[in-house]
Formats: sequence, C-alpha cells, structure tokens
Amino acid sequence: MAARPTGRALRRAALPLAVLGALLSPAGPTTPAVSADQAGPSYVALGDSYSSGTGTRSYVADGTDCLRSTRAYPSLLAARRGYSLDLRACSGAVVADVTAAQLGALSASTAYVTISVGGNDAGFADVLTTCATPWWMASCTKAVDGARSFINTTLPGRLSTLYSQIRTRAPQARVVVAGYPRVFGDEDCNALTFFSASERAQLNATADLLNQRLREQASAQGLGFADPTSRFVGHAVCADTEWLNGLSYPVVESYHPNVPGHAQGYLPAVEAQVPAGTARPTGERRVPAAEIARSQRPYADLDAGIEPAVVHAPDLDSRRARRAADRAGVDIERWRARQQR
Repeated sequence: MAARPTGRALRRAALPLAVLGALLSPAGPTTPAVSADQAGPSYVALGDSYSSGTGTRSYVADGTDCLRSTRAYPSLLAARRGYSLDLRACSGAVVADVTAAQLGALSASTAYVTISVGGNDAGFADVLTTCATPWWMASCTKAVDGARSFINTTLPGRLSTLYSQIRTRAPQARVVVAGYPRVFGDEDCNALTFFSASERAQLNATADLLNQRLREQASAQGLGFADPTSRFVGHAVCADTEWLNGLSYPVVESYHPNVPGHAQGYLPAVEAQVPAGTARPTGERRVPAAEIARSQRPYADLDAGIEPAVVHAPDLDSRRARRAADRAGVDIERWRARQQR
C-alpha cells in the first residue's frame, strides 16, 4: 500500500507539506478485477466523495475530477455481489449536483441504489478548515453551530425531495443511504492542525447529528440506512490503525476513508442493508478501472461543474493569521515554540 503522511505518520514534528509529498510512493499492489462478461443486476452508486472513493489514492481516468476509485465500497460491493455498477458518485457533490447530474442514471430496471450526500451541503470541509486553526485565529464553535443549524433546518427538506425523486425514478430498487463516520479519536497528532479535544468532540457530535437527520429522512421514504459509526470506532484519525486519513498530501485525500475504511468500514455497513438472497458471488475483489471509466466518460460534461471539497491546513504566516494573533494578543513565534515542546 502506498505510504501516506497522515495521522501517526505526522507526529508533532513540523514537516512542510512539500517534504511530506516527497515521502509518498504512488505505487501499490494490485488486486484481482472482476470480469464484465456477464452483467448482473443494475446497481447505481450516487453521492459524494465518501462513495466515489476519495481518500483511497487510486482513481479511475474517466475525464473528470470526481475521484472515483475501484477501491471504493460501491466497487467492492458490486464485485462481491455480481452487480453491474454505474458509479455516478462524485467528489464534492451536494444534493443539487446529485439531482442535476446523477439521477438520470436511474430507471425502472435499477435494482440497487446507494447514496451518501449531505456533508458538503453542510460545508464540512470549510468547518474542518476553520477548526484546524489555532483557537486565536478563528472560532470553531461558530462554524460548527452554523453547520448544525443548517443540518437541522435546511438539509432535511433537501434530502426528503431527493429521496422521493430516487424512489420515483427507481421504484423497484433497494435504496440504501450511507451515513458518515466520526472523524476524530482521542488526539490530534498532526503537526499542521490544531484541533482541541473540545473541538474534536463538537465535530464528532455534528457527524452524529447529520446521521440522525439522514436516518430520519431515509426512514420516511422507506429507504435503508447504513450507519458506519460503530465500525470506525478505534480507527479514526490518529488511531494506531487509521481507516480515515488525517491531513494529507495531496490535500484532497484529507479526512476521507482510506482503503481499509472502505473495505472494512463502509462495505460491511452497506452490505448489511442489502438482502443476502440477491447475492451472485463472483469471487473477485473489485470492478475493473477500465469498466468504470468506460461507463462514466459519457457523463464528463455533467460532472465538469463539480469540484472536490478540500480541507486546508492553516497558514500561520499569512496576513490573516498575523492580524488574528495581534487581536488576540498572541506572539506567534512564542506560541509556535510552545507547540513544539
């Protein structure tokens, strides 16, 4: 597996991102690919980066920035069950993107649908970017409160409309809504982020709140809900065995499930919501990249307007940081020195 500068690979030794990038090795072992000779039941995977496979560091060349991966749970599920996969999920997608660019893949013959969406609508990447800064630079609590308000007031209506449209377009399908794991554990071991214990708890509680609203709206429409929370316990950012990337290089990989996160976290959670009697085991591990690329290239124009949501490390040398430090009465150099002790 390719090395990745996340979590415990980034202890409190202040390494610049350029150095971290030099440590990466993109090469990794390959795994067998499922044959596409016989098409199985139609399976459409909708949603955002948590379904496309962002974070796995291995992406399909389909002419988009969707960061679709053969290592994402939809590919693994399709191979295991013998389904014919249409991986429409795209990194950065919000509910409106799913509606405009992805629902067209559904039809009366669609047998299975999975979807993860809502995190980008709530602005999770921006919230994480804010909370990654030192306490004196920005208010994490204010950012979290804004996201929670959106999740409680605006998001439910969007989800209800979307789920209803999915049910209308694919009336015979088993539809499973996938939730989001808690990102943080007991520590922030990264040299370039400054999440306090209180902030990590707030962010995890917000993930729980989002899952609650997703579950409620899914249940109201008669859809299944796959909650990955319990499966990721002990495997959060900075755990001994991470299933979620911390701040990474390239930054688009940050705070997303990695290869084990999809294979051991998401796949069992989602598969448990799909009736076992429909399985047609192939004995293979994942859908081939060429097959996914071939099925997605015709949609490249639709996907062109969707951009991955990225979490940025705080720039303590920026004018913004200097102004914030001055307002808070903080000497940045002394503050930095204390962080290295």
